[in-house]
Amino acid sequence: MKQTPFTAKHIALGAKMAEFAGYNMPISYSGINDEHHAVRNNAGVFDVSHMGEFVLKGDNALDLIQRVTSNDASKITNGKAQYSCLTNENGGIVDDLIVYCIEENNVYMLVVNASNIDKDWEWIRRHNTNNVEMHNISAKTCLLAIQGPNATKMLQPLTDMDVMNLKYYTFVKGNFAGVDNVLVSATGYTGSGGVEIYFEDKDGAADKIWDTIFNECGPKGLKPIGLGARDTLRLEMGYCLYGNDIDDFSTPLEAGLGWITKFTKPFTASEYLQKQKANGPEKKLVGFEMIDKGIPRHDYLIRDIEGNLIGRVTSGTQSPTLSKGIGLGYVQIEQAYIDSEIFIDVRDKSLKAKVVKLPFVKQ
Repeated sequence: MKQTPFTAKHIALGAKMAEFAGYNMPISYSGINDEHHAVRNNAGVFDVSHMGEFVLKGDNALDLIQRVTSNDASKITNGKAQYSCLTNENGGIVDDLIVYCIEENNVYMLVVNASNIDKDWEWIRRHNTNNVEMHNISAKTCLLAIQGPNATKMLQPLTDMDVMNLKYYTFVKGNFAGVDNVLVSATGYTGSGGVEIYFEDKDGAADKIWDTIFNECGPKGLKPIGLGARDTLRLEMGYCLYGNDIDDFSTPLEAGLGWITKFTKPFTASEYLQKQKANGPEKKLVGFEMIDKGIPRHDYLIRDIEGNLIGRVTSGTQSPTLSKGIGLGYVQIEQAYIDSEIFIDVRDKSLKAKVVKLPFVKQ
């Protein structure tokens, strides 16, 4: 298994480790519920250095991004970021990603899912017909997400950058904890505020930043957080997880991502998706809360009141905040309305649930 620059620190802290996207990653430290509440109420640090980062440079960099992504990247200027997705010719989602505008019309960074690094690189390379300069900097890039309502207040003394007033989906670059050329962004995957810090793993930077953060912010309650709580936090917000809620066979319109699907420019799936929008998708990703006691899990069957199969659960958990089962799943469009009564097959029982408006937890 691959390691991040922080793997030894996770093990030393007693983290429960497991393989994820080929990496030895921390799943939990003190327990998923405890870590979940720490982020919702204070602040926590996630090691997400397994994520992928590509840099695209040149006069045609924006044109390439426009052709392979669903959102309109021409709308972002220096210091701004955008959520988007790569689509295949059949409208399926190759990956969801974040596009960072480093230098308008010239330099962009794409942040992709760890499990899709090679797939995404090849997909973009195949469409690079105008010799855009491409750099895969994933292996040398560290990424820590410091999330929670008190995260930026804790981190502000460690930098001259104004991280406390960083607007959503913007970023700054500068010195952080004595390390130069650190990119600090506010995109988030927990819904509780905070920032992400990107930096190159050289000259002891990883140790320096990790140790400084915990030496200075640990006494204020900052905790290390594993991927288990990352999953429960993102699910409470209704955020999609690639491989569960979105994949090569689900379209952004079916996944409720019409807001990042812009037909103001052509892209790989634009014609297909325009037709799907005109006709209306046959299925839709919905959020649901359990009415009967039970925990929905990935791939559990969803039925209507008459017992007919209408879909499958894509993500499910016991919400630490709501103390009830919640989930996401695709259902036939006829059952995709708010308050629709559905039934989840849980261990040979058909348990009642209802479709609700996302997010599950309002922050």
